Amino acid sequence: MNIAAVRQPFPPLLAVIATRLPGLGVAFSLAAAAWMLRGLPVLGALSPSILAILLGIAVRQMFGSPAALRPGLAFAVRPVLRAAVVMLGFQLTLGQVAALGWGALLAVAGGLVSCFVGTIWLGRRLGVEPRLARLIAAGTSVCGASAVVASNSVVRGEEGDVAYAMAAVTVFGTIAMLATPALALALGLDATTAGLWTGASIHEVAQVVGAATQLGEQGLQTATVAKMARILMLAPLVLTLAAVARRGAAGDGEARAKVPVPWFVFGFLALAAASSAGLVPAAMVKPAASVTSFMLAMALGAMGFGVELRDLKRKGLRPLVLAASSWLLIAGLSLGLVRLLA
Repeated sequence: MNIAAVRQPFPPLLAVIATRLPGLGVAFSLAAAAWMLRGLPVLGALSPSILAILLGIAVRQMFGSPAALRPGLAFAVRPVLRAAVVMLGFQLTLGQVAALGWGALLAVAGGLVSCFVGTIWLGRRLGVEPRLARLIAAGTSVCGASAVVASNSVVRGEEGDVAYAMAAVTVFGTIAMLATPALALALGLDATTAGLWTGASIHEVAQVVGAATQLGEQGLQTATVAKMARILMLAPLVLTLAAVARRGAAGDGEARAKVPVPWFVFGFLALAAASSAGLVPAAMVKPAASVTSFMLAMALGAMGFGVELRDLKRKGLRPLVLAASSWLLIAGLSLGLVRLLA
């Protein structure tokens, strides 16, 4: 056996790893800083992903983007991000979702689909660039930052589109977190109905939990499970967006070839199925959730590092108006459907 031939692949592999380490180190540092900042009282309502992308944007503006960091940052934005989306499946079980009942599930699904379609339509009326409109629609209708970045794997928006969508979704998700419990009280909703509305309409998981803690134990539990039901719908949404993109490129073979098949979504579904079947040890769920959150923060910190603020300014206020309208749409539709069906 030629030992030299066996050893030959390793030096190129080591070279590839070496080129990625600086950028991955920056992404890791941004995620670690975001986790530490989240411990501050004022920032506790924001997810590490949101904090990481804001830190990435800030660091980029101060120090620029050295070429040596780009391979590692690109690796964090794609493979690391997709692995994190797959690992979201650890946090879901179909039994929890089914326990809500068909009426509640129809209300959650109806609000999600109506919000997504309505946001796309409003985006056209407002003149918002279609890719950005789809990202805002995904973030508002499903699960905030995770939905934005997962959808972007097939939407193929620019890094500025992702940053803008996430910023807009965060702003109105935070407003929703503060407003929804007060509105539920004013409307005289019971804890279960208020919890369903909270989980069906607020953007980020952390924001849902922040709002639902004001609704008592029953409201918190119902809101969390309703939010998990929305996250489960991330998979069909991304697959639908991929199918639409491929159909739109049907006349152009080269463009069609560039539309990726979101294989990572099937990994997400496989882990959700394994979790539902009891194949995932209960002791593994919480650590897996922490690792997933950290990986998402790494990916989004790297993405923020690629954003130029000048590009965000050029997009103007119309996408922000769209994000506000999208939040009002899902809040109103979800409330109506929950009261009608649940």
